[in-house]
Amino acid sequence: MSDWTEVKISVSADDVDRAGDIAMMAVPYGIYIEDYRDLEQQAWDIAHIDLIDEALLQKDRSKAFVHIYISPEESPMEAVAFLRERLTAEGIAHEIDLSACRKEEWENNWKQYFHTMEIGERLIVKPKWEPLDDPKGRAVLSIEPGLAFGSGTHETTRLCLTALEQYITPDTTVLDVGCGSGILSVAALLLGAKRAVGVDIDALAVKTAIENGAENGFVSPRYTVLRGNLTAQVSGQYDVIVANIVADVIISFCADVGQYLKPGGVFITSGIIDTREADVLAAFARHGFRVKNRRCDKGWVCFESSADGQ
Repeated sequence: MSDWTEVKISVSADDVDRAGDIAMMAVPYGIYIEDYRDLEQQAWDIAHIDLIDEALLQKDRSKAFVHIYISPEESPMEAVAFLRERLTAEGIAHEIDLSACRKEEWENNWKQYFHTMEIGERLIVKPKWEPLDDPKGRAVLSIEPGLAFGSGTHETTRLCLTALEQYITPDTTVLDVGCGSGILSVAALLLGAKRAVGVDIDALAVKTAIENGAENGFVSPRYTVLRGNLTAQVSGQYDVIVANIVADVIISFCADVGQYLKPGGVFITSGIIDTREADVLAAFARHGFRVKNRRCDKGWVCFESSADGQ
């Protein structure tokens, strides 16, 4: 088996949250963050111990590290170029190092940080390996995280899930553009949607989305996942279109999304850093979309929009 490439991004600890958000956009795999500012509290929360290895206590807490992992089929330099551009644009001083690693190393690192969580009013997202005794009347989405972007832990995903539940009825059809792990489209089905289609340009994301759909009991034709760039492989119209991607892609997508949206439908968008909000709003205005609702969490923005006059 070929080695994966580990990309290690060194930043100031104060910038690690923003750097982690940017890293989540760079590749469709899980990320691993080293941040020792709250080491004692984290050790207690995770393991319920207050005895910590001396080597950890001596770590430089002014620095933090974001690790991302590139499969043997992908070019690590493309990810590095993206990271450098976005980190520089955000004014985040950084250093980037590359090294080889085995896939199992990052998968196990990632899993220790993902736990069951309640999202919105009607949904629970849980890793497939973690038991759940009482769902409290909520729909339970069981997911294998780490292999494709979208686990529910990121603010943009939570914003989209919270928005989605407001619009799902038994007659709703959903298009999930840039579906990643499939979390949004599978959640829509769990919340009662009639049918969902996911689309992603990345082959591993498509595979993971199909597997997560099957894990939750959804297969074609109720749940279909396509490989393609945005809507290149998509046909028909949908009641809800959701796109949790990046601002630049959303801006370009605004020119075409209207033809896939049913009259009275809603266009849910996230992955938008608040510094790009004005650019996205300008694109909405150019292409006839009116914002119905705005959600924000830790500098990330989610919009619920409809075509003018609908």
